[in-house]
Amino acid sequence: MVKVITYGTYDLLHQGHINLLKRAKELGDYLIVGVTNDNFDRDRGKLNVRNNVLERVEAVKATGLADQIIIEDYIGQKVDDVQKYDIDIFAIGSDWEGKFDYLNEFCKVVYLPRTEGISSTMLRAESSQIVKVGIIGCGRVAQRFPSEANVVSSVSVCAAYDIDPVATQKITDRHEDIKPYENIDDFYNAVDAVYIATPHLSHCEYIKKSIDRGKHVLCETPMSLNGKEAKELYSLAEKKGCILMEANKTAHCPAFNHLIAMIKSGMIGDVVDIEASLSQLLSNKDGREFDPLQAGGSLYEEGSYPLLPILKLMGINYDELHLYSRMENGIDIYTKGLFKYPKATCSFKVGLGVKTEGDLVISGTKGYAYVPAPWWKTDYFEFRYENPNDNKKFFYKWDEFGLRYEIQEFISCICNHRFSSARLRRRESICMAEIMHQFTERKNFFEI
Repeated sequence: MVKVITYGTYDLLHQGHINLLKRAKELGDYLIVGVTNDNFDRDRGKLNVRNNVLERVEAVKATGLADQIIIEDYIGQKVDDVQKYDIDIFAIGSDWEGKFDYLNEFCKVVYLPRTEGISSTMLRAESSQIVKVGIIGCGRVAQRFPSEANVVSSVSVCAAYDIDPVATQKITDRHEDIKPYENIDDFYNAVDAVYIATPHLSHCEYIKKSIDRGKHVLCETPMSLNGKEAKELYSLAEKKGCILMEANKTAHCPAFNHLIAMIKSGMIGDVVDIEASLSQLLSNKDGREFDPLQAGGSLYEEGSYPLLPILKLMGINYDELHLYSRMENGIDIYTKGLFKYPKATCSFKVGLGVKTEGDLVISGTKGYAYVPAPWWKTDYFEFRYENPNDNKKFFYKWDEFGLRYEIQEFISCICNHRFSSARLRRRESICMAEIMHQFTERKNFFEI
């Protein structure tokens, strides 16, 4: 049997891709297709990839030409794959001619002719949809948004609105392409989508206003503090044909997604316990974070991050959740949550007036995953086993503030008319809001 392997992004799968796959297939008896993952594409500066890796794998599978599909995760993997799969022929497009000659040491390298007049780059340009985004709420987090959006294709940040004109002016002074608006109706007329970074309690109002105006919405986390409200907002968005997405940096972080995928594949066996922590000591006690009238406190401010790995790995159908908080001046300066699942327990800790390690430990029947503080900014994780020689370390790059990852997914959802992202599904976002509401209602709550 002659085995052939080829690689590609296969973004916006077109006839050129199909022709190349057919030519590769004709070289042998068994064709393996490597599809580059989202993280690998980002490392090569391809934040303009329109389809995520799952969509691209499905598109290649639908051609019926691949006998096996694998994911390309890292530079140098081609050498490993050629040896691992006992490959006879490595095939690649002729635009790479000479670049993979080094593989001749392991197999035959064939450069296949490309189909003239068509490419993913050309298709993106022809179908290019520049999404005009406006910022609602020009505080600390929003100040980072324009520079992060600049590295994502198909997006233009062009407008800003805040009830405080001084805050609006601050962001527009730094970015000349962003126009300040004092009238929100004029603001909506200038944009296709909005990024909401206002205080928690105003999220629902602005989301509804934006959706009613037919605007797509990326809202800072926590999107809502009430599960019923969150469910209604997602339903309203889909009814109006708008994308609504919660802006959780970690959910869209490449390394975090790889971690979750590897654990789900069985790298540490069955998960039986998760411990996630996040805390910070803020010196300014006069800020919104310490104001009970503005939904201040540890859980509302930080809870969606440590809840993320628990809900991604264990799901939303837990048996019980108990909350333990230390309260001061009407807000929780520390909260610990204990989940009971049918076959697992999980815990999280958040603090604004209490400092903890801030790491993530996921325990399984074969080993455990360790992500050091600050784990939410995942750029390194390790799988550890009984035999230390079996330990595996993984290193990734976290770019700047990390907002670019959620922005790219938001634009991708708009361009592809996807109402939910696999990175943070609507049901997970709703469950987070339900947990926030449980705290508000003081259900299964204990003050310490």
